[in-house]
Amino acid sequence: MTTPHERPSVQGKRASLFVTCIVDMIYPHTGMSTVEILERLGVSVDFPEAQTCCGQMGFNAGYRDEAKAVAKQFIRAFGDSEVIVSPSGSCVAMVRDYYPQLFRDDAEWEDRALAVAARTWELSEYLVDGLGITDVGSKLPAPHTAAIHDACHGLRGLGLKQQARTLLSHVGNLTLIDLNGADQCCGFGGLFAVKMPEVSGAMLRDKVTNITACAADLIITGDASCLTQMNGGLHRAQSGKRVVHLADVLAGKVE
Repeated sequence: MTTPHERPSVQGKRASLFVTCIVDMIYPHTGMSTVEILERLGVSVDFPEAQTCCGQMGFNAGYRDEAKAVAKQFIRAFGDSEVIVSPSGSCVAMVRDYYPQLFRDDAEWEDRALAVAARTWELSEYLVDGLGITDVGSKLPAPHTAAIHDACHGLRGLGLKQQARTLLSHVGNLTLIDLNGADQCCGFGGLFAVKMPEVSGAMLRDKVTNITACAADLIITGDASCLTQMNGGLHRAQSGKRVVHLADVLAGKVE
């Protein structure tokens, strides 16, 4: 039986873009940046149009049957994909860590879930760990000082930390510095922000305080949900700081 730990090589294979709900609906340019980066590196990219949500929201809310239905659609949509790449650590963590759990009592779908999980990669780990690329040949139009926010699912679920820093260290016109509490949750957590808004808001205020105190004019993250949460907090605090997605920085799309 295939397991998520038996990752097949991605070298020379076509990549299917898993764009995710938030990127599709709010940040389509980030999806375009992801494609631009991959094609610049000689990777052929396709976009399975039958893809929908990964099912994370239903899963987190306890609606397992509904989450299974959505997961089955994902598995069908990407069933023929050689490699699946996404600019979202949280959605990749859902596929990699929780799809096999969803179908633990269904041998046929468990096998299919495990196979898809093994082929699913977050963008920075695909580039660094999969392709062995540390420099995507990017340069920003103007100089920026930036710091990284380590999104929870990527850091704790997928073990992502050094990959983004390695890639960003080679981006022209970009100077990386440290953010105090870089690994501290921003308070979004999907339904957590809805069900526990007071706690979520307090966590966000801590994050905004750290960003405000940081000398960086840009904060970079690999998860669009964190980006949305932090930019909302910064806007309400009337801060001039902003959070941008890793893919847009690597594509040189940050002014």
